[in-house]
Amino acid sequence: MKGDRQAQFELYRLYSKAMYNICLRMLRNDMDAEDLLQNSFVDIYGKINTFRFQSSIGAWIKRIVINNCINFLKKRRLEVVTLENQYDDRWDETEEESVDLPLKVKDIKCAISQLPDGYRMVFNLYTLEGYDHKEIAEILEVSEATSKSQYSRAKKKLREMLKCSGR
Repeated sequence: MKGDRQAQFELYRLYSKAMYNICLRMLRNDMDAEDLLQNSFVDIYGKINTFRFQSSIGAWIKRIVINNCINFLKKRRLEVVTLENQYDDRWDETEEESVDLPLKVKDIKCAISQLPDGYRMVFNLYTLEGYDHKEIAEILEVSEATSKSQYSRAKKKLREMLKCSGR
């Protein structure tokens, strides 16, 4: 908060790798992820005086990075299909179809990266970043039902892709 360059470097050193991974998962492009990471840390240093210790510094940084990723994708016209009237209330997360294949992490990462932007964004925020559907709906400015249906469709598409790659 005092503008200490050594403290800024330490903050970057502690959080940059994890934040880069978030950027890469959300943007699917190394160069965009690197640029967004750098821009995010510029924002973080510029906004550090607004940090109110209501959460951990890591959670605060993560929120800035995720918001920057979302804004970047919105500029590229991220399409999240609104399915208000088509949402099936019978959708049940416990209804899982098992995939009995020897899956590798790299195959799963590859499949996730091939999801359409809207599916990938909701899937990453829910599964990997730990946001609930209400939070995702607020972040993406969609309904909770849309978040749930995008997540459900992402899982279905991933299952299909992983079954095909396992043959």
